[in-house]
Amino acid sequence: MLAAVASPAALSAAPLPRPPAFAMCGVCHKTVATEKSVLGPNLWGVGGRKAGTMPGFAYSPAMQRSGIVWNRDALLAFVTAPQAKVPGTKMAYGGQKDPKVAGAIVDYVLSLK
Repeated sequence: MLAAVASPAALSAAPLPRPPAFAMCGVCHKTVATEKSVLGPNLWGVGGRKAGTMPGFAYSPAMQRSGIVWNRDALLAFVTAPQAKVPGTKMAYGGQKDPKVAGAIVDYVLSLK
């Protein structure tokens, strides 16, 4: 008897495991579609979204004007140096300096869909 093999789309449907370094991010950011934004915007579905546009969150004018569409490169730049990527952002975080850790955070966030 042949075992069923999941399609690539089905395999990528579930979010990646949350990396340990996301614990700091999780203090401000929710990651479940049904949760309301609190201190930071909910990150569910952020990949491909224009920065500063999630309903229900009061973004800084700098973020609203940034014109960024969140893809891997943009998120990586923001996670490593938020104030350099969007001067005037409300995000009070110095940035993740370890490229491997930053990449794991970004990959996790992009899997939230």
